[in-house]
Amino acid sequence: MAHKLVDSYREKGARKKLVQLLQERGIADENVLKAIGKVPRHYFFDETFWKQAYKDIAFPIGDGQTISQPYTVAYQTELLHIKIGDKVLEIGTGSGYQTCILVELGAQVYTIERQENLYNRTKQVLPHIGYQAEFFFGDGSKGIAKHAPYDKIIVTAGAPLVPEILLKQLKIGGILVIPVGDEESQKMITVLRVSENDFERFVLDTFRFVPLVGEKAW
Repeated sequence: MAHKLVDSYREKGARKKLVQLLQERGIADENVLKAIGKVPRHYFFDETFWKQAYKDIAFPIGDGQTISQPYTVAYQTELLHIKIGDKVLEIGTGSGYQTCILVELGAQVYTIERQENLYNRTKQVLPHIGYQAEFFFGDGSKGIAKHAPYDKIIVTAGAPLVPEILLKQLKIGGILVIPVGDEESQKMITVLRVSENDFERFVLDTFRFVPLVGEKAW
């Protein structure tokens, strides 16, 4: 994270260019694009790496984790169809950048992280930069049953399959977005809960995420 919370014309201009790039790559949801244009991604970088903040790339953030590529964040977010007031479960807080995008869209976010350093960092950083969420430390592959059901669930790490335990925490009419595959590449999967026992699955594009780790993962 940058030491000084400066968001000047330079940073805003860089975000505008990033938004244009995402539009060119096919991101069409105006609200998602506005959120990407508002959240200061450079706050999640050390000042030394500021120039990397608005490139459409993933970047290491320590503990074997990365801050996701903006295109990936926008792609997953667009699939969630966030409405103001949606209760959203995020599996894998990571840097907290995706969390901020969800909050910017008006979601009530419950986010869980199993890496203690990242959990402690994001829990401090996000309120400091003006984003409020409910933070949890633990095994995200199990979800957070005590606050279920959720309107939307987003998983920001690759899983070998869709954990049943997460499907059970989804409201009827709710959407789960998760990358599913092996450790090399995953297909983005959207699951819509149609009724108590019925789910519709849609298989979309290929991505590469860090693996989901936990009892219900691999």
